[in-house]
Amino acid sequence: MHEPAAEQPRATLRSLAPTPGGSVRFAVALTLVALGAAAFAIVFRFALAAAMRVAYGVPDVVSAFRELPVWARLCLPACGGFLAGVLTRTSAHPKRAQGVGDVMEAVVFGEVHLSMLVTLRKSLGSWLAIAFGGSIGREGPIIQFGGNLGQRLGALFGIDGRRGRALIAAGTAAGFAAAYNTPLAAVLFVLEVVTGIVALDAVLPTVVAAALSTTLTRAAVGGGPIYGARTFSLASPLELAAHALLGLLAALAAQCFMRLLSLGETAFAKSGLPQPFAATFGGALVGLLACALPEVTGNGFEPINTLLNGALPASLFLWLFVAKACGTTASVASGSPGGVFTPTLLLGALLGAGLSQLLAALFGPHAIGPMGGYALVGMAALTAATTHAPLMAAVLVFELSGDYAIVVPLMLATAIAMLVSRRLRGDSVYMAELRRRGLAWEITLDGRRVRKPAVE
Repeated sequence: MHEPAAEQPRATLRSLAPTPGGSVRFAVALTLVALGAAAFAIVFRFALAAAMRVAYGVPDVVSAFRELPVWARLCLPACGGFLAGVLTRTSAHPKRAQGVGDVMEAVVFGEVHLSMLVTLRKSLGSWLAIAFGGSIGREGPIIQFGGNLGQRLGALFGIDGRRGRALIAAGTAAGFAAAYNTPLAAVLFVLEVVTGIVALDAVLPTVVAAALSTTLTRAAVGGGPIYGARTFSLASPLELAAHALLGLLAALAAQCFMRLLSLGETAFAKSGLPQPFAATFGGALVGLLACALPEVTGNGFEPINTLLNGALPASLFLWLFVAKACGTTASVASGSPGGVFTPTLLLGALLGAGLSQLLAALFGPHAIGPMGGYALVGMAALTAATTHAPLMAAVLVFELSGDYAIVVPLMLATAIAMLVSRRLRGDSVYMAELRRRGLAWEITLDGRRVRKPAVE
C-alpha cells in the first residue's frame, strides 16, 4: 500500500547565494547560454521557413496546406508523425520522456541530468512534425534546449550547485525569449512556472539572459511584436464585465483542453501502438482534420495573425477551435515532440473573438470594442488558465501586441481565469506532467512545500 503523501523538505532557489570566486566564469557561461539559446531558436525558425519555401514555394505550413490536394493533406502529417516517432523511440527514456517538467525539476532541485542528445533528437522530431503539418508548437524544444545548454555549460565551466541551477533557469528564459521575442514574459515564465518563487540570485541571471537572447533574436529576425503592433481600446468601462466573463470562459475551456490532452495520452497508452506507429496514427488524425481545415496544421501562429487582421471568417471560429484542440491532442498524445503553448494562444484567440461576435450580435457592434482586443485578452486568459501564471500570460500578450490599452482587461481576465482554473483543477499543464511521476510542489507565503508520494 502507498503511504499518505508526506511533506519532504527540499532545497529551494532562495539558497542560491553567490559563492566566492568564479564570477567571471559565471558571466561568460551566462552570456554563452543566452546567445546559444537564441542562435538555436533562430536556426530552428529559419530552417523551417526555408524548408517551406523549397518544398512548397510558400513561407509557412498553413499556406502550403491550402494549396495541397486532399490526399497530400492526409498523408504528409502521417509521414511527419512517423519520422518524429522514430526519433522519439530512439531518444526516449525507458520510464519517461524528457520535457519541460525535467527542466523545472533540474532548476528547482538540481537532481536531473538533461541529455543534450535527447534534446537534439526531439528537436529534430518536432521540426519534422511541424514541417509535415503536425499540430504542435515549436517553443517546447527551444525552451528545453536553453535549459539543457545552461546545464552543459555549467558543467563545462565547473559551475555546479546553486549557480549551476541558475544557469539552467537563465537558459530556459533565453529560449522562451527567443521563441516569442518577449523578454519580460520570459523572466516571468521562469518565476511563475519553472521556479514558483522569486530569488534575486535566479532573477538576475534570468533577466540578463533574456535581454541578450532577445537582442540577438531581434538582430536576426527583426524587432517589434511578432503579431505586429496593435491598437485596441474599450468602448466603455462597462466592457470590463465582458472581459471578466471571457476569463471565466477561458478557465472552462482550459479545463476541457487539459482533460482532452490527458484523455488522449491515456487512449494512446492503452492502445498498445508502439512508436513510430502511434505518432503516425496521430499525424493521420491531424491530416484528416486538415482536409477540411488547413489552419489546424502548424503551431497556430498564422491563424492568429489572420484573426487579428480580421481576415478569418467568423464561421470558422468554433470549428477551428475544436479542430485545433483535437489536432494538438492527436500530435502531442501520440508522441510527436513539441509544445502546446502557441496552440493554446490560438485557442484563446478564437474564444475571445467568438465571444466578441456573440456580444456584438446581442448588443450591437458599437457597444463593444474591436474583435482583436477580445482575441488578445482571450489568448492571455487561456494561457493563464493552463499554466497558472497570470502575470506571465498578461505580459506575454502585451509584448506580443504592443498594445498598452488592453493591460487592464488582460490583468482582470488572467486573474479570473487562473483562480477559476485552480479551483477546478489544482495542477497546471506543466505540474500535471510532474505529478504523473510522483513529484509536485505547492507555493505558499512560507515558501515551497514539496509533496512526493512514498513508494512501496
